[in-house]
Amino acid sequence: MLEVRGLDLFYGDARALDDVSLVVPEGAVVAIVGANGAGKTSLIRAIAGMLKPRAGSIKFRGAEIAGLPSHRVCDLGVGQVAEGRQIFPNLSVSDNLDVGAMLPRARAAAHANKAKVYEMFPRLSERAKQFAGTLSGGEQQMLAIGRCLMARPDLIMFDEPSLGLSPALARDVFDIVRRLNESGVAILLVEQNVAASLSLASHAYVLENGRVVLEGSGDELLRNDAVRRAYLGL
Repeated sequence: MLEVRGLDLFYGDARALDDVSLVVPEGAVVAIVGANGAGKTSLIRAIAGMLKPRAGSIKFRGAEIAGLPSHRVCDLGVGQVAEGRQIFPNLSVSDNLDVGAMLPRARAAAHANKAKVYEMFPRLSERAKQFAGTLSGGEQQMLAIGRCLMARPDLIMFDEPSLGLSPALARDVFDIVRRLNESGVAILLVEQNVAASLSLASHAYVLENGRVVLEGSGDELLRNDAVRRAYLGL
């Protein structure tokens, strides 16, 4: 579904990504593991069209998308749940969801999609007219995911979805990711909870200083001594 090859990305003269390659097959969960500053968010933003790589290829279902504006990438079926949620705090829950359906691919089914989001997240239905900025952290994360789903994505990129949530709410988020994947949505997951992300992932990549230094199945990396020492404290 998604194929990244030889991606180089710079902030001025500072290299953020160095010859990064990865693949997300149809229907898979692929995790990106790495310390803060390793380049994980830069990779997500480059795929989403928010940053323009200096070199390399990003193909979604065979079509080159590197350098396309983010709204066109979204309209092809690539969704993003960004770090920090980035909802519109002064809009209602309902209006936030409507913003997610503004893409051409989503407009015709907006009403039906909103009903599905409310079915998945009943709390959002209860707070439909409430300003999004007054929601709890967990509710705001539900809203960020729901807004992404309004665009009917085939691939969702999650950037630190459990950040700032209690352990119980984090477990709920991972369950949502699992259920979305079971419904047929492919997932590219960047997550601080390495054990949880590797447990969900069919395949995973380890980023260090902007380079892929290790890859394998989620189970293989969970058993890898270097990964266990560096990211699991074992």
